[in-house]
Amino acid sequence: MATESAAIAGAGSAPASGSVESKGLKRNAIGYVSNVVISTASVAPAYSLAATLGFIALDEGVGTHAPAVLLASFVPMLLVSLGYRYLNRADPDAGTSFAWTTRAFGPTAGWMNGWAIFLADVLVMASLGLIASIYTYKLFDWHWAETHAGMGLLGCVLWILLMTWICHRGIELSARIQQMLLTYEFVMLMVFAIVALVTVYANHPSHSVEPAASWFNPFDMRFHDLIVAMLLGIFIYWGWDSGVSVNEESEDSAEGPGRAAVVSTLLLLFIYLLVSTGAQAFHGPGFIANEENAEDVLNALGQGVLGSVGVKFLIVCVLTSAAASTQTTILPTARTTLSMAHWGALPKAIGNIHPRFLTPTVSTWGFGLLSIAVAVPLILISSTVLELAVVALGFPVCFYYGTAGLACTWFYRNEVFRSAKKFLLVGLAPFVGGLMFYGIGGYAIYYYGKAANSEGKIYAGLTLPIWFGCIGMAVGVVVMMLIRPRYKRYFGEKYLFGRKTETAPAGILDVPVERAPAHLFGPDHIGHGEPVPAPVEAPPQAPEEAPPPQAPGD
Repeated sequence: MATESAAIAGAGSAPASGSVESKGLKRNAIGYVSNVVISTASVAPAYSLAATLGFIALDEGVGTHAPAVLLASFVPMLLVSLGYRYLNRADPDAGTSFAWTTRAFGPTAGWMNGWAIFLADVLVMASLGLIASIYTYKLFDWHWAETHAGMGLLGCVLWILLMTWICHRGIELSARIQQMLLTYEFVMLMVFAIVALVTVYANHPSHSVEPAASWFNPFDMRFHDLIVAMLLGIFIYWGWDSGVSVNEESEDSAEGPGRAAVVSTLLLLFIYLLVSTGAQAFHGPGFIANEENAEDVLNALGQGVLGSVGVKFLIVCVLTSAAASTQTTILPTARTTLSMAHWGALPKAIGNIHPRFLTPTVSTWGFGLLSIAVAVPLILISSTVLELAVVALGFPVCFYYGTAGLACTWFYRNEVFRSAKKFLLVGLAPFVGGLMFYGIGGYAIYYYGKAANSEGKIYAGLTLPIWFGCIGMAVGVVVMMLIRPRYKRYFGEKYLFGRKTETAPAGILDVPVERAPAHLFGPDHIGHGEPVPAPVEAPPQAPEEAPPPQAPGD
């Protein structure tokens, strides 16, 4: 399928057609395996489990049903990932839900979707960098980050700078590092879970409990308790869309990244159910729900399961998980803002591409440095403020996932009734997933709007999660209104609804797609990041010299 098309004059992007106007990113640089790796690594499975599983078990009414919460939280993720797959099929734009929502619902919804992605990623970067810092020190039995906020901040800054440089250096280097980190992470999580379960059945450690089918049944819980626990479960799965954001740099860009998004959610479900079952069984649910252990379940269980030497490998596992997620948080944000600049929704300079590495320059380094600026106060004020900032990112996440799900149904509204498969997978599933995210997000606002559920932190009558999440989104509305008159190319001449919405081209889902082989890199990959022409068939001809990349919009 083609990968480029001409843009409509003044529109910022051509109509969706399974192709996309080039933004200067390196095409065919990574393969399908890299898409799956980036999608999965961005979620940071080890870090997410270590930091969140205990708090899920702490929620009233969860008991032994932590695996059931993870199973229930998976459902809206899977449904919306289907929406991502089919939207990417029509429009493999690096801006993902920003671009798709703009096409389906217009520039206001599209711009706010881009802002929501940016806000969520900024809020999580401080936590990811700090966890990588803490676990780096833990590896050497140093407790500096836990006793001196300045040392934790120093490590956080260094990790963010390192990962920003890697993202700037080239998509191939990023993919190669992600493959190594994720492979180690998955192997260690599998070893931990399998050893824990074997030990439970063979040696029956104190307070151990053999797994039961009821652990996986969310219908055994009260609805309120399930929804409250799912607010944390959403965080554990969030991030799989990063693999779709590198679609323009991927082989088989219209099909591979979208398929990888669905596959990554299934991989995450498998590893989460396995690890949560092993963790809960080893010392019982009371151990992981203990407040002293809840902040870092894997470290608390690590020595008992793997011994004093094996726990070091588990520490490295969480460290690599946080580091990998730091990197894969920078990747999609840089490409979202790049796409916004290319569409004419942000300043043109944000769309600059490095002439050798073919990566976004301003958007990558800009986001990395801004993340550091946000991390400094969040880390230095208190650990509670940092934790509540992570809670708050659930609001923009629910907004942009939910909107993307609804956008898929609306964008394909003329196609979904043509077959049962289209109705179920392209229409109904993303629609239900979108509604679920809106419902969970709305309940989160109600729940975390109460001081008792937000560590008692109230400022001007609002809790910190509301300030970070909801007021953060409101700031986006203000910024959008202020810049609208200047960016008429994107927003249109009329103030509210100037840009026309689109529907999917007729029959686009019926067009055959050639699936590339599952490998790490695409055919245009070479080690130092320079673009090379694709091979040509006989008669052999000398490859034409590639033209220098042009700035978007030129």
